[in-house]
Amino acid sequence: MKKLKTWPEAAPQLIAVAAGRAPADLVIRQGKWVNVHTREVLENHDIAVVDGRIAAVAPDLSACIGAQTRVIEANGRYMLPGLCDAHMHIESGMLTPAEFAAAVIPHGTTSMFTDPHEIANVLGLDGVRMMHDEAALQPVNIFTQMPSCAPSAPGLETTGFEITPEDVAEAMTWPGIVGLGEMMNFPGVSNGDPKMLAEIAATQNANKTVGGHYASPDLGAPFRAYVAGGPADDHEGTCEADAIARMRLGMRAMVRLGSAWYDVESQITAITQKGLDPRNFILCTDDCHSGTLVNDGHMNRVYRHAVDCGCDPLVALQMCTINTATHFGMERELGSITPGRRADIILSSDLVTLPVEEVIARGVTVARDGVLLADCPHYTWPQSARQTVKLGKTLCADDFTISAPDHAGDTVTARVIGVVENQAPTKARRATLAVHEGTVPADPAQDVAQIALVERHRATGGVTNAFVSGFGYQGRMAIGSTVAHDSHHMIVVGTDREMMAACANRLGEIGGGISVWKDGAEIAQVPLPIAGLMSDDPAHTVAARAARMMQAMAECGCTLNNAYMQHSLLALVVIPEIRISDLGLVDVTTFELTELFE
Repeated sequence: MKKLKTWPEAAPQLIAVAAGRAPADLVIRQGKWVNVHTREVLENHDIAVVDGRIAAVAPDLSACIGAQTRVIEANGRYMLPGLCDAHMHIESGMLTPAEFAAAVIPHGTTSMFTDPHEIANVLGLDGVRMMHDEAALQPVNIFTQMPSCAPSAPGLETTGFEITPEDVAEAMTWPGIVGLGEMMNFPGVSNGDPKMLAEIAATQNANKTVGGHYASPDLGAPFRAYVAGGPADDHEGTCEADAIARMRLGMRAMVRLGSAWYDVESQITAITQKGLDPRNFILCTDDCHSGTLVNDGHMNRVYRHAVDCGCDPLVALQMCTINTATHFGMERELGSITPGRRADIILSSDLVTLPVEEVIARGVTVARDGVLLADCPHYTWPQSARQTVKLGKTLCADDFTISAPDHAGDTVTARVIGVVENQAPTKARRATLAVHEGTVPADPAQDVAQIALVERHRATGGVTNAFVSGFGYQGRMAIGSTVAHDSHHMIVVGTDREMMAACANRLGEIGGGISVWKDGAEIAQVPLPIAGLMSDDPAHTVAARAARMMQAMAECGCTLNNAYMQHSLLALVVIPEIRISDLGLVDVTTFELTELFE
């Protein structure tokens, strides 16, 4: 892939082309120029491109066309900037950066700001470097934010590796690092934890952006303290008041539509109804699995949804182009169709439904009518990244037995993790469960399944058991996954201990992924051999396996939308109200371990 020149390096050619003294590499003729700086649509304009950058935009640039100039006839179509995803985790797509790029390029995404904190928990700084290096090979812009929190909540979980302030300072010297990934340890920041503040300082001293993650509904003193600590954005809002509070204090409200997070409709009213300035409102995906990418789209899906929610199309476009670029200090590099910027352009015949008819990245057509035309090179992943599931022993049903407390009678009251459809937070519920021969099994009749966290980084053989509700599982079943944000141990949910053990052992055999069992047999499998998080197979292959996995979950009784995303977050001990870790059950409202039984 030809290296993109910097603006200063390209300036002589840009000037010569803009002045009509030299031919352009590419001219797009007679389209509607969507200007996100002024929020205008200007008809009958041309775009001239040289060295992968935009040289000029004007009504007639025929003087820039030479014998070798490639000409694209826009024929009155809209010419708009390539879409930017402001906050996302590539690993959530179950794909490597190369295959993720291949999946989203046809949807018009040309810039991604990614936080690889999933692989950081498994492989540490080496894993971040691998993601960074494959991202740098791609024909579109994949910028990396250095993960900030591994573990996400020190003292409440054990990860494969720990990220230190020294790691952050080193990463800030890498060419593709644009900032610090989401600062999930919001209590640490609010309480002035020196380690968290050192990571933020290393980022700010490098003049880079600090990503935020404030998952508490308390918008009082703890929130004010968190903002004072330096995080510049936040994507954990779920209501209008959350978006307003963030924007009023100078943060960017990043509002997500992922595979399972539907937070746009409830927050965009701050713009559409309250009439607040939209420049600090940014759209993102956060987490999208491969099925969503292949079948529904990426940032084009988020854009359409925002428009469906009543947002002016030009405002919605700003929210996923120039607003994002400005936030990361890159508005002179991307996010608009203006001179000097990277020539990342979408051609579309409709600004509301946004059919993505041609995608140009750095002046090269990379997709047309949904078909990828570019090569997305792969990094050579070492064996160390493919051998990360270490169980330490063969698990058996006894490892998943929950013993009743000594004082128990015929029933016990148990704390239960309550899943909330389409949202990341859980509810701390209670259930009265029967005691059988000194043990407490799952109770599908009450929609109470068993959940187990299986340690998989250090081969300790440890298993933490608890209960979860909301999935609706029935009969004898189990589902396990080595994708378990953020510590990425193994999460197994089931109604039958023997199948839970078989499921866990199968994931150990295949090096990680997802496995679904019903009535004593495996009925679906998604191998994710890289860090137990990703596959380097094509997106459509992984999406087909994921679709079968989702179908298998439904066959086990599950009725939730994108329930796998809910499953994968059950160990995320920084989002209220209650989660599971290798150390026990975690009350995320107090950030303390709590007992399973009352």
